[in-house]
Amino acid sequence: MIHTPYLLFLGDAPDPLAAKVAQGIKDWRPDNAIGQFRMEGCKADMGLTDMTLAEAKEAGAKTLVIGVANRGGVISPAWKKVLVAALEEGFDLASGLHNLLRDEPDLVAVAEACGRTLHDVRVPSVDYPIATGVKRTGKRCLAVGTDCSVGKMYTALAMDAEMRERGMKATFRPTGQTGILITGDGVPLDAVVADFMAGAVEWLTPDNDPDHWDLIEGQGSLFHVSYSGVTMALVHGGQPDALILCHEPTREHMRGLPGYDLPSLATLRDTALQLASVANSACQVVGISVNTQHLSEEDAVAYLAQVEADMGLPAVDPFRQGAGRLVDALDAI
Repeated sequence: MIHTPYLLFLGDAPDPLAAKVAQGIKDWRPDNAIGQFRMEGCKADMGLTDMTLAEAKEAGAKTLVIGVANRGGVISPAWKKVLVAALEEGFDLASGLHNLLRDEPDLVAVAEACGRTLHDVRVPSVDYPIATGVKRTGKRCLAVGTDCSVGKMYTALAMDAEMRERGMKATFRPTGQTGILITGDGVPLDAVVADFMAGAVEWLTPDNDPDHWDLIEGQGSLFHVSYSGVTMALVHGGQPDALILCHEPTREHMRGLPGYDLPSLATLRDTALQLASVANSACQVVGISVNTQHLSEEDAVAYLAQVEADMGLPAVDPFRQGAGRLVDALDAI
């Protein structure tokens, strides 16, 4: 059990997107986010109160959460002084990085000396099976993206909230560190051995009531050469009945890959649907989620209208406008 509330550690994040773990917690579990700790040069800001460790402790924070998701998921040497001081101040530490807290001898030694706990949420806690491809009861929706970090998790969370408000049967199924820190459960999919990834998704989305929807958190992108494998595991292991296409329109190239352009939404639709049909021939693309955070209200409305006209599917920014029309599309299946 990771004790709340949290102090969100933004470290020296080079841009807001690098602190997407902190952003997700702040947006979806604001009561758990007391404040933020930023180092010199940090370019991310969650709009929370900047606090020292002592101030956060006085305010009631119990766990320092590493809110940064850097390339490769490594603990920066520059962070160590703060992490050690946090343990000495009486905080537990929680991290979703590939570089595990428990593998850092200095942090382990200080945690043991201070009686504090190190939480590595990106560690599989189950012996997942190999996927069987056997059809399961219930319904499943998966968000797939033109790139990484375009809003797949936000789309699933927004749809889950809307469905619950309507009294529909729905469950958000986390597959990454941020979703796990938000809900307290899930599968850290990109830390699962490759042969078992699709099986882990089957395990995460078991048989359910015929009218129950699993909203599966998407990861990576089929078109991102660094992270396409985890997306394929979700497409086949999830056996989705519905796909939501996710896109961020201001990207000049794939995140972290300057030599690669983003695919069009039409290309994503055709590719994802063909691959999803391998495991579920009845799968449909039902809507488009566009992350318009970098567009003005006027430009966002115009862009969404154009996408909807071009694609013939409801196109919304579920965080900005609500997920109602995407849920309507699911309900119509």
